[in-house]
Amino acid sequence: MSSVVETEGTMPDSAMTMVVTEPRGPLHPEAAEIVAPQAGWVRVSVVASGVCNADIGTAAATGENTAFPGHEVAGVIAETGDDVEGSAVGDRVAVGWFGGSCGRCPHCRTGDVVHCAERKIPGQSYPGGWAQNITVPAGALARIPAGLGLFDAAPFGCAGVTAFNAIRKAGIRAGGRVAVFGIGGLGHLAVQFAAALGYETVAIARGGDREQRARDLGAHEYIDSAAQAPGAALKELGGADLIVHTASSTAPADELLTGLAAHGQLTLVGVDAGSLTVPAARLVMNGHTLTGHLTGSPRETEETMALAVTTGVRPVIERMPLEQAGEAVTRLRSGAPRFRIVLGTAVSGG
Repeated sequence: MSSVVETEGTMPDSAMTMVVTEPRGPLHPEAAEIVAPQAGWVRVSVVASGVCNADIGTAAATGENTAFPGHEVAGVIAETGDDVEGSAVGDRVAVGWFGGSCGRCPHCRTGDVVHCAERKIPGQSYPGGWAQNITVPAGALARIPAGLGLFDAAPFGCAGVTAFNAIRKAGIRAGGRVAVFGIGGLGHLAVQFAAALGYETVAIARGGDREQRARDLGAHEYIDSAAQAPGAALKELGGADLIVHTASSTAPADELLTGLAAHGQLTLVGVDAGSLTVPAARLVMNGHTLTGHLTGSPRETEETMALAVTTGVRPVIERMPLEQAGEAVTRLRSGAPRFRIVLGTAVSGG
């Protein structure tokens, strides 16, 4: 049986959402009709919604249809459709880059839902979370633990779980050396998680002015990539067991490979349309691994948030009102935020 939030008065029949209605046009608010969720889906009253690099492309609306961006959402379940189990009105939940899957394919049946061929992405597969409401499959929900505010929780659905999984799934030795290339929305969380997990953490970014901030996040060493080749600098330190590449350009990755220790791994989480040139002999002789990593499941997002609560890992956020989503994208495109912009809907509960 479906259920809905009971409030004083009548539930509004529309809510604000930020949309782009023409290719490369501006984001602007629009009233969207509130409709009851279909079976297996839930409607979430959005409190906070992060702004990710991937949103830049969505907000550009290069296709023919109206764009509804936003895939880092935190809020409260307002209404459930039929056949929803395990989620109830009033639950605090997050929705990330993973927005649902088929539940039937071999990937889904083995728990690897993020590689389902029918995987859904909020803002691309259905209207996203730069809005006062978002309606999603119940299977896309991650429960937010007590002790974590909604504004802090929002980035964990994409940036947080991506950074955490990239580190823990590498399986490197206890006390090993982890280097994080790029200290932005993803990287500043990767630095914190690497340090929290007990790894010797090396932050790599452009400019000496970022060193103190990187060390405040937990980095034990800092490499200024504008002053020296980062791969060579890592090699001087003894090499990295893992390099997490979070920058949006893949161009530096070739040189970074020289900074891997024997049996080291370079994991790409930030990419563009570029390609890599990997010397096969060096790869073989040193037992190196080059791999990519994509987001995480709702369960993994819950695990990420649970660790954040116990270790104090938090996104460094800049709050902006939902109506300023266009300005937020402009700031992100220029590289201005330190480190994550989170849009607020003016709904209480952050």
